[in-house]
Amino acid sequence: MSPSSFEHELTVLNPATEEVVATVPAATAADVDAAVTRAAKAQAKWAALAPADRARLLRRFADVVDQHIEELARLEVREAGHLLGNARWEAGNVRDLLGYAAGGVERLNGRQIPVPGGLDVTILEPLGVVGVIAPWNFPMPIAAWGTAPALAAGNAVVLKPAETTPLTALRLAELALEAGLPDGLFQVLPGHGPVAGTALVEHPGVAKIVFTGSTATGRTVMERCARQVKPVTLELGGKSPNIVFADADLRTAVDPFSFLDNSGQDCCARTRILVQESVYDEVRELLADAVHAVVVGDPADEKTQMGPLISRRQLDRVRALVPADAPGLRGSAPDGPGFWFAPTVLTGEAPDSEAAREEIFGPVAVLLPFTDEEDAIRLANDTPYGLSGSLWTRDLGRALRVSRAVKAGNLSVNSHSSVRYWTPFGGYKQSGLGRELGPDALTAFTETKNVFISTEGPAQ
Repeated sequence: MSPSSFEHELTVLNPATEEVVATVPAATAADVDAAVTRAAKAQAKWAALAPADRARLLRRFADVVDQHIEELARLEVREAGHLLGNARWEAGNVRDLLGYAAGGVERLNGRQIPVPGGLDVTILEPLGVVGVIAPWNFPMPIAAWGTAPALAAGNAVVLKPAETTPLTALRLAELALEAGLPDGLFQVLPGHGPVAGTALVEHPGVAKIVFTGSTATGRTVMERCARQVKPVTLELGGKSPNIVFADADLRTAVDPFSFLDNSGQDCCARTRILVQESVYDEVRELLADAVHAVVVGDPADEKTQMGPLISRRQLDRVRALVPADAPGLRGSAPDGPGFWFAPTVLTGEAPDSEAAREEIFGPVAVLLPFTDEEDAIRLANDTPYGLSGSLWTRDLGRALRVSRAVKAGNLSVNSHSSVRYWTPFGGYKQSGLGRELGPDALTAFTETKNVFISTEGPAQ
């Protein structure tokens, strides 16, 4: 499609009702250019501030977000269909990320390196203007993954949210101004990916791109950044395994919300349940009971356990990959308006089938048996992705061996947790490039400058 074929507005629908929540203007390439110009001016002043002052303003931003947790959460429920409790956590995660990043501003240290004939030091300098392209599945937290450390390191940020979920991002930009961040330092430009997203990626005034989304789009972003030798961080798809050995605590290991959280719209969802043959039947029965018991419905209702998919397009994609007559275990979902798909565990898939190897991004998992440790590792790695995963066993030696052998960036032993803002996050293979979060997050938004100062005096 050409840029002129896109509409000038974005229509935001409530995924649970299909009702229009809002319409917002769609940014053009000219809007992106103007935003980058404003950002560059704001960044120069921001970088010149004393580190303590930048940290203080970021902490104030965190405090203002904290005062609006409920507002942000309910906005997320309406635009993304997230459960209210989940949305409160997401807004709180933005607050926590800002606070964590603020703590690193005054600790963004270079090094003194011993050299003959003088003093050698490294200085970490901000990149300039950073472009962040955020996804629709976790609009608030993932936007903050790039924005918070980039700002803390002295950069300006231009954020393009997903077309379907721009509202919380726009509100965060308003809260940033309310907190006292300089005008132009953090801007949000809703728009179509091929228009606003492309303009942001290709703009010569943008020093780095942080992109979260599909692997296919990530490749395109990387190719376009390569033309300018522009650094890029990519957090892409996943097909994460849940490896369950026979000695595991089975009731905990087969928790259905390891793949049903956020209606399965999670790159870290444990959508390949790999179970040792000797306990396969027991696990199947546990999953059948658990899937049937999941309460699917209104995400604003505190009793609901799973909400809708984000859009008609996503619903159609899941339906195409998971035929109604495919063998499996199924729960129930509402009829009528909304983008609903029942919780599903496919039990008749071959390990090399599309459903078993490719990301579905819906409330669907595949149940596969394995024989032994070697077979489990082979199956776990038999996918183009390598983002996350879990393994369950009481054998510590096995836990260490399998953790080292599985090709994934984030693994949990006897846990389904993948993301903590204190620890690095990112993928192997086609799940991405680079790392976000953790103690080194700020340095990813800096250039290292080396300065040598001679102590031998000028040449005579």
